[in-house]
Amino acid sequence: MKYIDTHAHMNFAAYDDDRDNVIARTNTDEVMVINVGTQRDTSRFAVELAEQHDHLYAIIGLHPIHTTASFHDHDEVGEGGDEFTSRGEDFDVDYYRNLAQSSNKVVGLGECGLDYYRNTPETRDAQEKAFRGHIELALELDLPLMLHVRPSEGSMDAYHDVLTILREYVGSGNLRGQTHFFAGTPEIAQEFIDLGFYISFTGVITFAGMYEKLVKAVPMNRILSETDAPYVTPHPYRGQRNEPSHVREVIQKLAKIKKVDENVMAQQVIENAKRLYGI
Repeated sequence: MKYIDTHAHMNFAAYDDDRDNVIARTNTDEVMVINVGTQRDTSRFAVELAEQHDHLYAIIGLHPIHTTASFHDHDEVGEGGDEFTSRGEDFDVDYYRNLAQSSNKVVGLGECGLDYYRNTPETRDAQEKAFRGHIELALELDLPLMLHVRPSEGSMDAYHDVLTILREYVGSGNLRGQTHFFAGTPEIAQEFIDLGFYISFTGVITFAGMYEKLVKAVPMNRILSETDAPYVTPHPYRGQRNEPSHVREVIQKLAKIKKVDENVMAQQVIENAKRLYGI
């Protein structure tokens, strides 16, 4: 495989009508994919897909917005998931431990972290509790974390809080992971790198010039590519549903910013992902 999409959601309802075709395209386009869970059902389905396809892997966990009553996204769980999503979910450590141990295709835990876009003191407490649960289970199972960090508008608050929590666990085990859809500063990126984390970029870098300085600042051996499909579709596919095969557009843009050949960039990202996830 030439490319890797380290964060996608082909386990979401957005692909219910043509999932097999989308997966077939990833194979044809030489794209390995890590599908990421956001609660129990999508995590379990990510594992099932990984078991069915050699080039697919799974990361399992509880998205911070699903720790309490949350905005419902039909692309994620579909019409039948309204009741489940609206009530929220506690991080069931036994469930996720058993699911992680059920397959060697599970390569990490998440997406977990802090999301301050829609929040109250109560939601922050619930998110932090779940986040700590992921960290402790990841250390127990020696798995990387897939971090979701979304600050409140005009702030970097969630990044600072995540870093503060992670630092409490330094020295407790092999703490490491991926900071998904990173939108912080170069200085914050370096703080994550210093803790053993990789920085990943989505298709947003193909149409938002604000990311160039950030991409330039992240070392080649710490960059990962992702689509976050079905979201943030890259140029020139804007307006369409995103899919993992579009990760090539991310790689091409990363290569352009870094001033290296596309094949060099693609190979470096594959090596980085293998080093982090052991795939």
